[in-house]
Amino acid sequence: MEATATAPATKSIPISPNTKLEEIIRIFNLQQRNRQAAKSSTASERRAKLQKLIDTIFELRPQIEEAMYKDLRKAKVESDFAELYSVLTEARFAMSRIAEWMQEVEVETPLAMIGSSSKIIYEAKGTTLILSPWNYPFMLPLVAAISSIAAGNTVIIKPSEYTPHTSAVLKTLINKAYNEADVAVIEGDHTVSAELLKLKWDHIHFTGSPAVGRVIMKAAAEHLTPVTLELGGKSPAFIDETANINAAAKKLTWGKWINLGQTCIAPDYVLIHESKKDEFITKMKETITKSFGADPQASPDLARLINNKNYLRVKGLLDDAVKAGAKVEAGGQTAESENYIAPTVLTNVSLDSKVMQEEIFGPILPVITYKNIDEALALVNSKEKPLSLYIFSSSSKNQKYMLSHTTAGGTCINDNVIHITNPYLPFGGVSNSGIGKSTGHFGFKEFSNERAVLKALHSGSVSTPLWFPYGKVAQTVTEFLMKYF
Repeated sequence: MEATATAPATKSIPISPNTKLEEIIRIFNLQQRNRQAAKSSTASERRAKLQKLIDTIFELRPQIEEAMYKDLRKAKVESDFAELYSVLTEARFAMSRIAEWMQEVEVETPLAMIGSSSKIIYEAKGTTLILSPWNYPFMLPLVAAISSIAAGNTVIIKPSEYTPHTSAVLKTLINKAYNEADVAVIEGDHTVSAELLKLKWDHIHFTGSPAVGRVIMKAAAEHLTPVTLELGGKSPAFIDETANINAAAKKLTWGKWINLGQTCIAPDYVLIHESKKDEFITKMKETITKSFGADPQASPDLARLINNKNYLRVKGLLDDAVKAGAKVEAGGQTAESENYIAPTVLTNVSLDSKVMQEEIFGPILPVITYKNIDEALALVNSKEKPLSLYIFSSSSKNQKYMLSHTTAGGTCINDNVIHITNPYLPFGGVSNSGIGKSTGHFGFKEFSNERAVLKALHSGSVSTPLWFPYGKVAQTVTEFLMKYF
């Protein structure tokens, strides 16, 4: 479905229906019984499962695009490249490498264990739960599911209730592509999530806020279930005195306002050398107009905030910043009837304002100036470790300095957001912004148990001299090992 500027936008949308508890338990038990079959599946069988996913996506493509337009008013092309294409490339990448990833890895054995051999085998963890958010309601659950399927697990996906159209088409897709003993979708609100979290999973993958991430960890701790948490935070973008300002403005316009800023790795705020501020603001204004026209609200390329609750939250951040003295350099227009806030650039922003204390997750871009890089680094390092960090600089020295004096889940130099599209790189946060890594080989390993296997001699053992009862031989061997091995 092509997005049009005149299409109506709903102020609030219904949420997905709740799956009954007995249905949840039935599907969970079905997948529990199927764990061994999934674990024993061959590389060819796992590739076939992913190919079926690809085929079904193309079959349902119009319905998927229409659903995301209804939920977020995403333009067709944005749905295609940011959601469908991301899933397709992840599936194809995994298909081309599953056999390699499943191979046993021979490792060295210390000389003190002569006669033994050692290896690592990658085995499926079992039945996995994927809890997915509303901002990328198609891409995020399926990219995680691809890693889990590739690793040989069974999968239950719980999509967000706030994107009911996409959740419904996702369920249709999964039902067409898979037996529910292998992969299933369970819809519902937070009460359904709570019931799911009471079950004993073999792995939980969650994407969302740090606050909810803590809830997931507490629930997982009840069964000592391993978790992957893809969270968020305030991802900064540095622009130093050597940066190409024109290029930085164009790249940040795209990275910030794709999905209207509702992206966990979107640049949250800009830290710019004071000598470049005026040029940057001028270029940002020009780029925003070129990208979205004189009236961005009429642009067919801008999504909307997910619902009225989030509209009011983001507008509250904007109003608080302006009240504290921030200057609106671009944008600032709002329309509650459409859950719309214009692409907005702020300067003279108080560091104590809410917009600099909370993750924005919306179309507001605060711009903060600095005199020297250590001043900017101190600000970043005073906050929680971000999911992403961006550096715009022509100086290799400055790039290295900023990298070595910060920590982040991922970083782009002279660009933003695109690192998530490289399947050879791990994706994930650090501490408050996330635990564990996803995508590509890293996702496969996250959903696998790296099982250590040591094979000793059939009879006898290198540890024979250390067997009970301890005596002079055991003491002599121990001393020898401690000194030379």
